[in-house]
Amino acid sequence: MGEFVELLAPAGNYEAFLGALNAGADAIYLGGNQFGARAYADNFDTEQIVRALHVAHFYGKKIYLTVNTLLKERELATLNEYLAPFARAGLDGVIVQDFGVLSFLKERFPELALHASTQMAVTGKRGAALLKEQGIKRIVPARELSLEEVCKIKETGVEVECFIHGAMCYCYSGQCLFSSILGGRSGNRGRCAQPCRLPYEIFDEKKLLLKNAYPLSLKDMCTLEYMPALLEAGIDSFKIEGRMKRPEYAAGVTAIYRKYIDLYYKDKASGFRIDPADREYLCSLYIRSEVQTGYYTRHNGKEMVSLRDPSYSGSDEYTLMQIRDKYIREPDKMPVRMQAEVKAGKPLCLRILPETTEESYSVIETMGEKVQNAQNAPLKEEDVRKRLCKTGGSLLSVTDCEVCMEGAGFVPVRALNELRRQAVEAFESAVIKSRGMCPQKYGVQESAEKKVEAGKGKNRPGQSRKIDCLVTTCEQLKAVIQWGGYRRVYIESDLFLTEYEKILQIAEQMETGTAADWYLALPYVLRERDEAYLGQLEYVLTKTKMHISGFLVRNLEEAAYILSKRWACEEESEGYNLVPDAGLYCFNSEAVRFLSAFTSEITLPYELNAGEAAHLVRAAVQAGISTSLIVYSWIPMMITANCLQKTADLCDAGGKKRQIFLKDRRGTAFPVEINCHHCYNVIYNSVPYSLHEAERERERIGADVFRYDFVTESEVQCRQILEGNMPFAEYTAGHCKRGVV
Repeated sequence: MGEFVELLAPAGNYEAFLGALNAGADAIYLGGNQFGARAYADNFDTEQIVRALHVAHFYGKKIYLTVNTLLKERELATLNEYLAPFARAGLDGVIVQDFGVLSFLKERFPELALHASTQMAVTGKRGAALLKEQGIKRIVPARELSLEEVCKIKETGVEVECFIHGAMCYCYSGQCLFSSILGGRSGNRGRCAQPCRLPYEIFDEKKLLLKNAYPLSLKDMCTLEYMPALLEAGIDSFKIEGRMKRPEYAAGVTAIYRKYIDLYYKDKASGFRIDPADREYLCSLYIRSEVQTGYYTRHNGKEMVSLRDPSYSGSDEYTLMQIRDKYIREPDKMPVRMQAEVKAGKPLCLRILPETTEESYSVIETMGEKVQNAQNAPLKEEDVRKRLCKTGGSLLSVTDCEVCMEGAGFVPVRALNELRRQAVEAFESAVIKSRGMCPQKYGVQESAEKKVEAGKGKNRPGQSRKIDCLVTTCEQLKAVIQWGGYRRVYIESDLFLTEYEKILQIAEQMETGTAADWYLALPYVLRERDEAYLGQLEYVLTKTKMHISGFLVRNLEEAAYILSKRWACEEESEGYNLVPDAGLYCFNSEAVRFLSAFTSEITLPYELNAGEAAHLVRAAVQAGISTSLIVYSWIPMMITANCLQKTADLCDAGGKKRQIFLKDRRGTAFPVEINCHHCYNVIYNSVPYSLHEAERERERIGADVFRYDFVTESEVQCRQILEGNMPFAEYTAGHCKRGVV
C-alpha cells in the first residue's frame, strides 16, 4: 500500500455505495447477488456492480467484492461466469474465505488481487505467510488480535486490513456453527440467524452464575480514540463493518473517520483531539447502546459485552435526513469543455477538454460519420450543441461547447449521439487511467473443467472402515486402547503436555496387539501468547519415548507451524504428518486440490449432507488423498476469545480446563469448556453428534476413516460408544441428511 491508510467502507446497496463514496471512502467493499457473507443485505446486481466500478475508478477509488462464504460444488461451477464481468470491468480485489475459491481464482483470474477474509481466522504471522505464499495479497486478521499481533502479521510483507468500527461477533469468525447446528442457517454461508444476540444464563453445575443476560452479545466497536496508535502501526486499510445497515450509516461513519484520519495526517498525534459531538454523532447511527474499543489493547473482558440490551438503539431521524441530503446522491460531475467540428464532406469531430489546464489527462478527440451535404434542412449550430451537451448518465458536465460549422451539412441524430457517447467514454477512461486505475483490467483464463466421475473411488457397501479416536483425558485413552480396534489415536496436546508420563505408562502397560499410530491434536486457536507453549511442547516431544507421527491442526497458524517443523523426527528427511480438522473447511473439490499440497488426508466438515460429502470423497480419491468422517463428537459450535467465566466474575486465569454451562431461554444447556492454557472458550452443542443410526448415509459418503471425538465422556461411556451402544438418550445426526442453506 501507499503512504496513507485506506479507509474502506461497506455498501449493502447502490445508495450506500454512493453515500460512502461521497463521504470520503478510499475503497468500498460490497457483495453481489451470490457468495457474500451478508446474504440478507440488499446487495448488488451485475449491472450495478459494473456501474459502481466505473464510477469508483473515475474518482480514483477502489471496489472489493465479497466472495467470503463456503461454496458447495454446484455453486463453484457458476463462479467463473459470475465473476467474469467484474474482472473485465477492473475489479480491484476479491475477499475470500473458501480454500477452493482461492485455488479457483488463482487459476482463472491470475491477475485479480485476493484478500483473505476475517472468516479465515488468521491469528498469526505463520498463517499469514502461508497464505501469502498461496497468492493472498491482503489479510483481514481475526478481530480478536491485539495491535501487537497485527503488527507481527504486517512483518510478513502482506497487506493488513483491520476493522475499526461496527458490530462484533462473539466467536472467532469462520469458527461459528451455532446458527448452523441449531437452525440450519450457516454463518459460513452468509445466513447467520444471530443466536448470540439471544438471552442466556450461565451455570456452574447447579449454581447460577449469571441470570437473564446476553453474555454472547458484544458491544459494537468504535476505535476513534485509538486512531493515532492504529495509524502509527502501519495498518494498510481501516475497515468499517456494516453491509447490513442503512446507507446513512455507511456515509455518516465514513465521514467521521475520514475527518479524523485527515486530522492525524495534518497535525499528527499532538494535534489529535476527539470532539465529543462527533462521538455522540457516531452513537446516533444505528449502534448498540454502548460501544467498546475492540481487542487491540485487551484479550477479553466483561466490559466488552452488552449484557442487558443486545439490540440497536435506533437512529436519530433528523441526523439521518441530514446525511441523506449531503451524501446519498450521485457524485458531483466533472466539468469539461467541448469543441465540435461539423464540416460538409468531412467526418464529424468532437474534442473533450478538462475545464482547467491543471488536469493531467490529455484532450480526447473522436471522429464520427462523414457529414453529408444537406438536401433540405441543414444542421443548425444550436441543434448540434444541444445533442452533444446531453451527457445524461455520464460523469461529465459540459460547461461550454464550441461548435464550428462549415457548409450546409447534415448527419442523422443517431450519428451525433454516437459521437458524443464514444467521446465521453474515451474521456472517462482517460481520467480513470490518469488516477492509476484501469477500466478493463483482467482477462479470464479458460481451462478445462475438473469433473469428478460419479461413483469413482467410492467405497463398496459393507466395506470395513479404519477407526480413529480423539481423546482429552487419560481415562478415555485407557478405554480406546482396551477396545483395540483403532488405526490412530489423537491425544489433545494440552493433555499430552501435562500428563505425558502417565500417557506413556498407559500405552506401555496396555497390551492390545495393536501398534498405535499416535498423533497430537493442537488447540483450536494458536496466538502469539502460545509461543512458550509451543516451546514446551517441542521440549517434551524430544524427551519422550512415544513416537508422534503427526498432528491434527485446527487453524492456519498451526498448519504453517507444523509444515515448518522437523524436530523430534527420527530422520531429518521426515516431517510430521498434518491432518486438517473439520474447522479448516474443505467444502468442494477445489478445496481438496488446494489442501492436497499440504496433506494426504482431509476431515469432512460438519455442514455437508451425505450427498455433498460423498462427492468430496470422490474428489479426494482423484487427488490421491484419504478422507475422515467424524461419526461421534460434541460439535464445537463456538471458539471464543471472550470468556463466559470471566463475564460471570469468576476468572481464574491460572486454572486448568473446566466446564460450565450456558442455558438458553428454553432451558437447553450447552457445555462450555474454559481453557485457561490458551485463554479461550469452546461452546459445545447441547447433545452429542452421532451417526450410529445413520448407516445408509455413512455408506453413501464412503469415507476411508471413521473418527470418534471424546470430550467429556467417562471411560465406560467411551467403551459403550465404540461398541455401538449409545449411552445418551438424546443426540443429533447434524446435517448428514438435510445439509445447510
